[in-house]
Amino acid sequence: MASTLPRMTPEQLKEMIASLIEQKLLELIGDPDEGLPVRRSLINRLQRQKQSVARGERGELFTDVVKRLGLT
Repeated sequence: MASTLPRMTPEQLKEMIASLIEQKLLELIGDPDEGLPVRRSLINRLQRQKQSVARGERGELFTDVVKRLGLT
């Protein structure tokens, strides 16, 4: 990493620092929802949504989003 750090852009450095902070916070605090039961209604909703996306009724292709946002 020492040889890579000088070649990082400021944005890459910010992303790396943010990621490390998030990892450390999760280690210290943990996931507050971990171990909680998931309601059947939520599971059903997620399954319906997944099926809807698979049928092409919902969602957008990643490439379309990139073009729409002008990220190419």
